[in-house]
Amino acid sequence: MRIAIVGAGAIGGFVGARLALAGEDVTFMVRGANLDAIRANGIRLVLQDGTEHVARNVVATNDYDSAGPQDVVILATKAHQLEAACRSVPRLFGPATAVVTMQNGIPYWYFHHHGGPFAGTRVRSVDPDGTIGESIPPERVVGCVVYPATELVAPGVIRHIEGDRFPLGELDGSTSERALRLSGAFTRAGFKAPVLDDIRSEIWLKLWGNLTFNPISALSRATLVDLCRFAPTRDLAVAMMTEAQAVGTKLGITFRVTIDKRIAGAERVGKHKTSMLQDIEAAREPEVDALIGSVIELARLTGTPTPHIDAVYALVRLLADTIAAEADARR
Repeated sequence: MRIAIVGAGAIGGFVGARLALAGEDVTFMVRGANLDAIRANGIRLVLQDGTEHVARNVVATNDYDSAGPQDVVILATKAHQLEAACRSVPRLFGPATAVVTMQNGIPYWYFHHHGGPFAGTRVRSVDPDGTIGESIPPERVVGCVVYPATELVAPGVIRHIEGDRFPLGELDGSTSERALRLSGAFTRAGFKAPVLDDIRSEIWLKLWGNLTFNPISALSRATLVDLCRFAPTRDLAVAMMTEAQAVGTKLGITFRVTIDKRIAGAERVGKHKTSMLQDIEAAREPEVDALIGSVIELARLTGTPTPHIDAVYALVRLLADTIAAEADARR
């Protein structure tokens, strides 16, 4: 299949490299140092055991028109970068192009085919004026949940830390031909990519960790294992997860594991810095609204109190705004 990866960061680079190594026709839509590095050397993947693989049979470009129509477009940008990227993405569309969304948090399409009283509601914290939904119609979307932990260690160089699961799912819960084709391509690339009939419950399971571990680690500068083993931060994570579970349950979500098991899974990852902590340390804009603000938005929608989530959101939002203001002052 012709597959375009929008963004070649830690996850986009990882997915694109593995798909290319499995024989797919991969184009990276990328710019800056990553563009130069991939054009010159291909994309290099460093595995957990230290072995390295280089995918040279890839295209790297920032010219969406020259890339042409794709069978699949994988959106691998951060959630807050999606609005800027979405204006160019339609140039990659053919009549049947599928779009795989790999953003953490509540996606812009969440209430499409949702059913019930909230069907069709726009999630304003991630798509304030509807630009994303208009540019990338939810009908094209196959949802995806990203579980692997990876790092961009240098332009065009990705280090895989752990994990290989990318569950997929149609927004209406059906088992479509396109979802099965995507699952097959991901499986050939060495991933576990089952087609689920309830992708939203899987999104909440991942979000359970993102909305707690990411901001707590960003505020404390602690790794996953450290914040899970330190009783006060572990208790804070439990409180936040309990509030989020109440929100999800009101939206018909089934949580298939307990809070203790979810925290234990994060602890097993070890001395890993969350993506939000990596962003804060690099003075990059973190994913605050998609991971935390969106849950607060859904909490207000469902009339659910979330005092612990609200407090942590206030702190990490201020931290992000302060870093952005300092960056502006240096320009």
